[in-house]
Amino acid sequence: MTDQIKTPIPSEDIVATVRDRYGKIAKGAGSCCAPATSCCGSAPSGLSTGLGYKAVDLDLLPDGADLGLGCGAPVEHLGLQPGETVVDLGSGAGIDALIAARAVGPDGRVIGIDMTPEMLAKATANATTAGADHVEFREGRLEALPVDDGSVDAITSNCVINLVPDKSKVFAEIARVLKPGGRLVVSDVMLDGELPEVVTKDVMAYVGCVSGAVRREDYFAMLTAAGLGEIEIVKDVDFLATVADSIPKEISVAMEQLGLKNKDLEGVVRSVTYRARKADIANSQF
Repeated sequence: MTDQIKTPIPSEDIVATVRDRYGKIAKGAGSCCAPATSCCGSAPSGLSTGLGYKAVDLDLLPDGADLGLGCGAPVEHLGLQPGETVVDLGSGAGIDALIAARAVGPDGRVIGIDMTPEMLAKATANATTAGADHVEFREGRLEALPVDDGSVDAITSNCVINLVPDKSKVFAEIARVLKPGGRLVVSDVMLDGELPEVVTKDVMAYVGCVSGAVRREDYFAMLTAAGLGEIEIVKDVDFLATVADSIPKEISVAMEQLGLKNKDLEGVVRSVTYRARKADIANSQF
């Protein structure tokens, strides 16, 4: 066990590593948790429909928009209406933003936020190819969204908040930019138990979507503290069971060095899709 594993990972080191990792994915030179595939398992062609994406939506995407980086299909559950404004947190190559764009129509607006320049360039090119003039992608951190206060009807995010060290800031930002009564649907990774300490302090496990996760009750406590409520679980599945046969070599080696096997962590790490809403103060909903 190395000193690097024993030492807590500085937050900005995590951010830099995540940015570098996803920059390589955008260039086709790396992956999140599976070889040339996704944060959650098999190759995009089979993964995305398995996560809940409709084949008709995927068929209309430009090549390269679906990198298979999610752990759910959150946009499907947002109930978007024509003319609405929606923000996609950690928009990657643009899959969810472009699907949302069709739902809100030309009178609506979609804003994708990502901190990785390579992903932003890829997403912008995909939006151009799709002719989606009402979609834009902005560079920014989820802890400080480049979006005006109270300007957004809906927010989505797919397997990204778990990668942010300070999740409470993300939820505070979501609450800030949502209109009163605005809603969110997020797919994310959470814990239903404790991870071994060596896993929580390993940077590859963090970037691999595992050690960045927090306990379910802590996650939702941060969300409600930000003024978000009416939480509803849409989907809840075992995360590691879905990636058991496709973990990349570097993470497999790291786990071997830590003396761990997938079965030691199964059942603890969950892939959860949920709904929530910002309080509508005028109507005193909650």
